[in-house]
Amino acid sequence: MKFPRIVKVKQHFQGPVVENIDAEIAKQLARVALDQKVKPGMRIAITAGSRGIANIAEIIRACVNELKQLGADPFIVPTMGSHGGATAEGQVEVLNSLGITEDFCGAPILSSMDVVHVGDTPDGMPVHIDQNAWEADGIILMGRVKVHTDFKSPIGIESGLMKMAAIGLGKHKQALLIHSYGVHGIRDIMPEVAKVLFEKTKILCGIAILENAFEQTAILEAIPTESIQKREAELLEESAALMPRLPVEDIDVLVVDEIGKNYSGTGMDTNIIGRIRILGVEEPASPRIKYIVASNVSEESHGNALGIGLADLTTKRLFEQVNHQKMNENVITSTFLSRAMIPIVMENDREAITAAARANWGTESENMRFMRIPNTLHLEYLYVSETLLPEIANLDHIEIIGEPEEIVFDENGYFPKWSHE
Repeated sequence: MKFPRIVKVKQHFQGPVVENIDAEIAKQLARVALDQKVKPGMRIAITAGSRGIANIAEIIRACVNELKQLGADPFIVPTMGSHGGATAEGQVEVLNSLGITEDFCGAPILSSMDVVHVGDTPDGMPVHIDQNAWEADGIILMGRVKVHTDFKSPIGIESGLMKMAAIGLGKHKQALLIHSYGVHGIRDIMPEVAKVLFEKTKILCGIAILENAFEQTAILEAIPTESIQKREAELLEESAALMPRLPVEDIDVLVVDEIGKNYSGTGMDTNIIGRIRILGVEEPASPRIKYIVASNVSEESHGNALGIGLADLTTKRLFEQVNHQKMNENVITSTFLSRAMIPIVMENDREAITAAARANWGTESENMRFMRIPNTLHLEYLYVSETLLPEIANLDHIEIIGEPEEIVFDENGYFPKWSHE
């Protein structure tokens, strides 16, 4: 089978960058008059989640330093629902893997799965909070605001501070309660749980983190607790505008070199590939990708290949690395089972692309609309088929690198290791 010729391209994304984390955190905490709320000797909890957020350890450390200057006694609380094996020790390990250590941040990490029942939502769901956070004199809520990979919210609350409060501070117990309702739970009930926590607990403020398309810290903003819901919805729109995306909306075959939890909680970001695969949730209108090949799983995922079910084909290499226990625990907790279903397993990249091209009716294989990306997080460099050049050549943010070339595989039938040069 004859494959299309491909061209390497570079996407030039734009967006703000926070150059001085310490100075910006100091400025933001001053904006919300934290010095009027925090007195010497107060024990203040700072939340820390399980996602790989740019500069997260530095952001937490800066917050710790500001609290110490006010005479407070800060500590860090893991806020990641059931992640880390739903154990206190496992959650500390997750934080340490993100660079959030007691030595670096200058504050102890108090990890426990014990929770306190603080109230109920209007519909009767019990609301819980981490016991250490409950016993503190105040809480600073910290989290990244971004579009969710499972749903679109009618009120603009997706991944962010309210989710960190509800599912993060609520630990494994609250995560199970919310996830037991599927999308309705994380989309509709989660904000109601957060509102109870805002009312019943000592959350002093939130610190919203936004990232640009290069995974850099773009915006840090401290928000008074009473304004979090309104402001988070506004920041979600800003975050969506900063996200990377594919340069075209119609693709016949997309090869994703690596899926993994370090790229997205769903292995592949559903907003990038236009697939959600959740029962009862409408699929995005774009991008429209006929066939997705998942080629490999990242080392950082340790065999958790969640997201493989978003692909149509995969490789023997990826399949043999799957840790079914880790992947199954993850997907069963979420209840979105389709995302761990194993697609057609082919010998290598070449055979997977061949199968996809054969199923791409009505188009000669050498003319298919083909694209290859390293993962769904890093989209600065990618390969596109020659057939896509007329559509992207005149886009302001696209730079064509080199001339069209034949697709080349190694001796095992896989693409050579990705190069960003």
